[in-house]
Amino acid sequence: MSDLPSTPTTQVSNSGPSALATASSQRKERGAIAAQACDTCRSRKQKCDEQRPKCGTCQKFKLECNYREPQPTKKDKTLVEILERIKSLESKIDDLSLHTNFPTTNPFAAVQTPAFAPTTTLGLTPSIHGPPINPSFPLPEPSSATSGTEDHYHYVSSVHGMLAWPGVQGLLASVQPKVPSFDLSLLERDVPIPPLNTQGHNIKALPTSTAVASGPSMTLHGQVHGSASIPFSRLNWDAVQRLSKAYFDTFNLLFPILDRRSFLSDTLPSLFNRGFGQEITSTIAFLVCALGEVALAGTEGNPIHVHAHNGRPSGIKGGSKDEPPGLELFNEARKRMGFNLTECSLENVQIFALASLYYGSCFHLMDFWRMNTSASLACQALITSNPSELSSPRADLIRRAFWHCSIMETCLNLELGFPLTGLEKMESLVGLPDFSGPFCEEDYAANQESHYQEHFASQIVLRRILVEFHGVLSQTGTPTPSSMGSGPNPFSTSGSSNKLDRMTIHHLALQLEQWRGMLPPHLKWQEDAPGAFPTGTQGMFSNAAPSLLVPTSTPLSPIMATSQHQPSRPGAASASSLMFSTDLDAPPARYPYVLDIHVSLLRSRYYYTKYLLHRPFVYKALHFPDSMTHDDAAGAAECLKACLKWPITMSPTCTKKRLLPCHFFFSRNFLGILVLLHLSSTVPILRSIRSTLCGDRFEMDASETVGLCTDWLRDLKGVDGVSRWHWEVVKAIYGLDE
Repeated sequence: MSDLPSTPTTQVSNSGPSALATASSQRKERGAIAAQACDTCRSRKQKCDEQRPKCGTCQKFKLECNYREPQPTKKDKTLVEILERIKSLESKIDDLSLHTNFPTTNPFAAVQTPAFAPTTTLGLTPSIHGPPINPSFPLPEPSSATSGTEDHYHYVSSVHGMLAWPGVQGLLASVQPKVPSFDLSLLERDVPIPPLNTQGHNIKALPTSTAVASGPSMTLHGQVHGSASIPFSRLNWDAVQRLSKAYFDTFNLLFPILDRRSFLSDTLPSLFNRGFGQEITSTIAFLVCALGEVALAGTEGNPIHVHAHNGRPSGIKGGSKDEPPGLELFNEARKRMGFNLTECSLENVQIFALASLYYGSCFHLMDFWRMNTSASLACQALITSNPSELSSPRADLIRRAFWHCSIMETCLNLELGFPLTGLEKMESLVGLPDFSGPFCEEDYAANQESHYQEHFASQIVLRRILVEFHGVLSQTGTPTPSSMGSGPNPFSTSGSSNKLDRMTIHHLALQLEQWRGMLPPHLKWQEDAPGAFPTGTQGMFSNAAPSLLVPTSTPLSPIMATSQHQPSRPGAASASSLMFSTDLDAPPARYPYVLDIHVSLLRSRYYYTKYLLHRPFVYKALHFPDSMTHDDAAGAAECLKACLKWPITMSPTCTKKRLLPCHFFFSRNFLGILVLLHLSSTVPILRSIRSTLCGDRFEMDASETVGLCTDWLRDLKGVDGVSRWHWEVVKAIYGLDE
């Protein structure tokens, strides 16, 4: 299958673990060529076993053993640059707090207009806020504008808080008769919206048994009799190899928390030689296989339904609502997890993180949250009880697991108000991952084509920027690493006070644009072309982008986006340069190593951050239109433009929803986007901003965005109670058919 390509490396035979061990040893020997030898062995031009603190040769001859600081290889230079940019960008964000001298009682009152910012404009470059203000945009007389201490900006991080705005409640009240399950009074409480409380009535717990009959356990040597092994059907060597490859070519590239080399060369052969037991390595193996089945079925399986209104197959593939793919294997893992609950180890963190990903693929929000919380707490327990692990050979894996949990926890906290576990207090202690240590050729090939390491590092940076922004906009005081993620309840309808200063928002917008500008060329894209190929693709590689992004073993599918809604305009991305398509009925493009998911997640989270940052301007336009200035209008326009065409809603990514994380997070934000786009077409001040400041293509792009977001909610409403409620509200607002 094309999404799970065979890598151009030495293939491992399916004959058994002995062949795997042979191939693995070959990889290890090849890796030793470029390994870091000590100075003594280097001078003698002999092989070094690299033992620390002294290698075997130096111990034998009682010589001083020194290792040089390893230099980054060509493939690592971009990642090193990203890590350096993280530190640079964080220092600039910290400077925002230091230079503005926020007082404790009124953090934003003392913000001074930066020297680069004219007093009558946004103070931002055209690349951030588009073309100059249209002089035809109607504004109040200067005398009617309020003073800087009464700017009436209102920040909330959650869609729940936005729905509680009086200007939004008027719209919701008008459609309430069409949504009997919607109680407006609940928006006034600092609690989750009804679907989170009633989800248990819409989605059943995963069944603990399946219809597949159990059979004798299989090992390398055939059937195992007696009590030493656990009976299980179909789990033979070939099946495990296939499922493991599917997992490592998809989920582990998106969430790199396991070591492929160690799992394939050590863990699996050991398990098949002695049989699966109750130990934690067996639990991990079953979880890997379960997610591997999700990866295979989620990309090439049958859709769980076909939409009656347009005949479009669902983007949810494999299994059914109640019995998702990989369930039998996941249940085998669940049987063993009880024996591994309190083990203080990296493997303990991994089983909870893997279980969380599986629940997420089944659209079980509360189970996803509880497992991720367990992974976060297990990570803290490991680091607290054994800090030396952070200097062990597995330190980088711990860092990757730490940041994976942190990214997921941030989504849950900012949008749903789920409590933080305290993970954010350890960020400075843990540090950033650098993907150091041994690696196998499969991961090297995957990184060459998908740049998954750079994507993961860039998401860490973006997550930290988002949390810092939230701390500043929520007026929680000077943001520090130890307080990241703190702030008011995202469900609070009070939000930030109306002393929020617009120049602070503009300064933060510059920091966000700086993050985008610091991305390596093969991750960059045009701001106004969210569906385009990375701008540096052609320059970084000799092949054309389409041939680069499709494995050679795969017939060239319509990788050129087939959307017919992209008229030519100066500076616009041409149809041949589009990586994502708004035409959901055309055959989806195919990319190796889930490259499209990497790209769509990074860009969608960027637009989310920008949308959240500028949403206070929309609040002011809705509630204090007579106080709007040119700056405010341009800020509201930026919010509206940031709503448009998030790549995660486009093809091919939306056709593989089981592989996407945090569906609930995106579903909630798509509800908020659909509400704002509707208001922008009906509220006079927003309609004027939309027609004069958002560009010539806004109407067309907004129409496509409405179609993409409604299709997302329509697709998920049958498997997710939260999305079902969102769909009912959107259906009433837009007058849609079921």
